[in-house]
Amino acid sequence: MTRDPAPHPADSHDVISVHGARVNNLREVSVELPKRRLTVFTGVSGSGKSSLVFGTIAAESQRLINETYSAFVQGFMPTLARPDVDVLDGLTTAIIVDQERMGANPRSTVGTVTDANAMLRILFSRLGRPHIGSSQAFSFNVASISGAGAVTVERGGESVQERRSFSITGGMCLRCEGMGRVNDIDTSALYDDSLSLNEGALTIPGYTMDGWYGRIFRGCGFFDPDKPIREFTKRERQDLLHKPPTKIKVEGINVTYEGLVPRIQKSMLSKDREAMQPHIRAFVDRAVTFDTCPECHGTRLSEAARSSRVLGVSIADVCAMQISDLAGWVRQLDEPSVAPLLATLQHTLDSFVQIGLGYLSLERPSGTLSGGEAQRTKMIRHLGSSLTDVTYVFDEPTIGLHPHDIQRMNSLLLELRDKGNTVLVVEHKPEAIVIADHVVDLGPGAGTDGGTICFEGSVEGLRASDTVTGRHLDDRARLKEDVRTATGTLPVRGASRHNLRAVDVDVPLGVLVVVTGVAGSGKSSLIHGSLPGGADVVSIDQGGIRGSRRSNPATYTGLLEPIRKAFAKANGVKPALFSANSEGACPTCNGAGVIYTDLAMMAGVATTCEECEGKRFQAAVLEYTLGGRTIAEVLAMPVTEAEVFFSDGPARTPAAHRILGHLVDVGLGYLTLGQPLTTLSGGERQRLKLATHLGEKGGIYVLDEPTTGLHLADVQQLLELLDRLVDGGKSVVVIEHHQAVMAHGDWIIDLGPGAGHDGGLVVFEGTPAQLVADRSTLTGQHLAAYVRA
Repeated sequence: MTRDPAPHPADSHDVISVHGARVNNLREVSVELPKRRLTVFTGVSGSGKSSLVFGTIAAESQRLINETYSAFVQGFMPTLARPDVDVLDGLTTAIIVDQERMGANPRSTVGTVTDANAMLRILFSRLGRPHIGSSQAFSFNVASISGAGAVTVERGGESVQERRSFSITGGMCLRCEGMGRVNDIDTSALYDDSLSLNEGALTIPGYTMDGWYGRIFRGCGFFDPDKPIREFTKRERQDLLHKPPTKIKVEGINVTYEGLVPRIQKSMLSKDREAMQPHIRAFVDRAVTFDTCPECHGTRLSEAARSSRVLGVSIADVCAMQISDLAGWVRQLDEPSVAPLLATLQHTLDSFVQIGLGYLSLERPSGTLSGGEAQRTKMIRHLGSSLTDVTYVFDEPTIGLHPHDIQRMNSLLLELRDKGNTVLVVEHKPEAIVIADHVVDLGPGAGTDGGTICFEGSVEGLRASDTVTGRHLDDRARLKEDVRTATGTLPVRGASRHNLRAVDVDVPLGVLVVVTGVAGSGKSSLIHGSLPGGADVVSIDQGGIRGSRRSNPATYTGLLEPIRKAFAKANGVKPALFSANSEGACPTCNGAGVIYTDLAMMAGVATTCEECEGKRFQAAVLEYTLGGRTIAEVLAMPVTEAEVFFSDGPARTPAAHRILGHLVDVGLGYLTLGQPLTTLSGGERQRLKLATHLGEKGGIYVLDEPTTGLHLADVQQLLELLDRLVDGGKSVVVIEHHQAVMAHGDWIIDLGPGAGHDGGLVVFEGTPAQLVADRSTLTGQHLAAYVRA
């Protein structure tokens, strides 16, 4: 009998050990995760899943890898502080695929962010006929330039002058500068011509007369700031609107004066619309019209770049193709001289199709991708990778996916695991949780009520456990027996935005309407593109909340405004004293509560400010109270406590109480008013945005995937909120994939049958019960299985 040899020491490191993690709300969490397995992290939104996976494990792995580079290289990399944890052992290289939206740079497209465009440009520069130049000649980000002149060259100890010339052939359309669109500014929207500048004629955000812009316009001397604009001479109006940059002196300071139109083009129109702040976006929508460039017809490319063809099509035609069709076109190319390039391009395009994004085109601006589409686009570079024994970290990869597409995503995650990788997934959907080898459930609640491990083990063990996730894992919403009757309809006729094929549909009013269909079938195009915008429609999209560490729920929802006024009135002082970003700020830390010390290429150190002890306010401000509480104590209150505090007694503030009521309605009662937005989870941010819009006056609410980031238990609370909205006389239209929301709806509009040019049609209209009975669509089949009909 032969004895088994002793195990090799190298095989003993088969777990990732975390001991004493305290990042954000984690409470001394210790956990051991098996390597080369698929581990799913569950728990209610805000329970600490992302803090453990992204803030602790992935962050430390990235930090350790960055430290292997030289100090010079580290100076160009983001500096990461060591997570607040006692021991992290057994880490492997972490590859993070998160939900962060792709950069909303107007020059960024699906093709540029995945390198598919770069490969196509090389392909056309080699095979395109007529040959027009290098790969730069096909890039809409490179302009054609040429120049000539004399240069001095040192040769044999003597200076010799030589004439040199150069030229670069780029592919940028000169008319739109590679944007694909030209803008025209409606100058009448920039000012009220019945007023003078000093009377506040300018209607552009940020252009006030007491600000720096106002001082420049008032002191430039090109026109009289006390004269109404309608009385300006032709020259004065030209100087106000179009004057090119001119050096002038204002109040003894040298400044550059520039007309309103070029200044707006540089400061506002150089950004993508999606990246603008809401008030700037509203101004741009009012004052600027965007039209397709008449020269390049929206392709962004010069005429020369569009003239070179391969198999009869130009690079512009190729980028406009649906990616699934483009993959077929690339297969037709058989050219040994570019064989490696074709193989890589083919793999990239096939990965798009495999991951369920075959309906996109390479020319699609990256800022228009939804959160789920952006995350899957980032996954593409990892599919088929030869790397093994690395840790892949995913943040809700099923966001934006129809139940039909979730099965495909599951197989991709298992494929990554089977190659010998550790796969960590933060997830809420039961269909994705059940494929896990190991489950870690955090909770029991959210915020300060979370941050502990409630369960660790198999999926079957989770089902049997008495945790919130275990109890809800097999929840199945039942179809409504009685559905509401519509009070009217909103007709949509001939909708043809993006892939819609002249869709005619009547959207019922006064009921809960669910718009569904596979990813890319045209749901958002139909609702956001066809419902008339206006005062009566409140639209809550998937756009992320932008906020610095100075932003918190009180500032984001507008709650701080009535609170500051109440404090000011009670104490007979001005409201600005009660803002940590204004006059009341602690002078030592400038109202941040912490002092940041920059250590060059090493992680900076944040220490609590000794002057204000992290309270952010001057000592004098903290002597003023409202209802016996200081402003710092109020900002430290949870929402539920603050709602009671501002409802009655000396601190009664109806405006604040109303906003706090909305926060409780969406299930955010546990948040503290002053918690930085940067520490909120994805689901918490989504609900914070919803709470902000609940106060708006509108008859129709349009919600784009409101269950994003929500635990199964939170979805029930969301449905109760939607019911309250409808019962209160509102019309609610929800774009959603979650079957619990579909089953709860009064009316379903299902788009399909497929994605991209295989979609764009309404394949079903009716009640959820009719959809289940019909079962003619993919949604109907999955919903029938879900409700076990």
